[in-house]
Amino acid sequence: MTLPLLNSEGGACLLRWSGQSCSPARCCEEVGDCRGNSCAVGAAWPGCTFREMSMEGEPSGLIRITQLFLLSTAWGMQIWVTFISGFVLFRTVSRHTFGLVQGKLFPFYFYTLLGCTFLNLAIFAAYHPWEFLSTRETVQITLFLICFILVATNASWFSQVITKTMLKMQEIEKEHGLGQEVGGSGQREVYQLLKEKDNKYRHLRQKFFRFHGLSSLCNLACVICTGVNLAFIALQLESL
Repeated sequence: MTLPLLNSEGGACLLRWSGQSCSPARCCEEVGDCRGNSCAVGAAWPGCTFREMSMEGEPSGLIRITQLFLLSTAWGMQIWVTFISGFVLFRTVSRHTFGLVQGKLFPFYFYTLLGCTFLNLAIFAAYHPWEFLSTRETVQITLFLICFILVATNASWFSQVITKTMLKMQEIEKEHGLGQEVGGSGQREVYQLLKEKDNKYRHLRQKFFRFHGLSSLCNLACVICTGVNLAFIALQLESL
């Protein structure tokens, strides 16, 4: 259990105790204004731990705005790239043009998202010491960390493999006069026939869809992580 106390100078002091060996009132009376980072009373009454939290340790308004800006920017990018831009492009431009645009867009998207996630994780960790994390804060920092790892994997591995494999597939498709159709509908039989006749194309296609599926799962997990963290922050707001 954690109890916030105020010292004589107006700073905040966290009192943590466990079991019946520690009385919060008794510890507070013994320590007084609780100025130190640790108190001798902890030796007399096991389970009592004190940590001074200066008001200067609270994030400033600029830090709060920065984190909210980074988090909302990441969320907006994820929603746009995951659920909007890809579907619009796929239905309006040729198959090969769609692939080339995505090949240029994804690296920028993943590395920008990686930067936003890293800064969010760093800001959150700086103002939330591990030993004093609540359950909600533990969930938040875990989600930030998971998202960072998944985005880093997408940026440094999956997206690169997908782009290289796609370009090799497009070379073979161009040789057979394919890739200029919009949406890919009406040509499925032709692509299926090419896959059956060309072993190299079949292996490239299998590799492409395998890594594309893994990349999509990682990206969707990051969307969920960012959305949950954004919801946590929204629930902390006192008013709109």
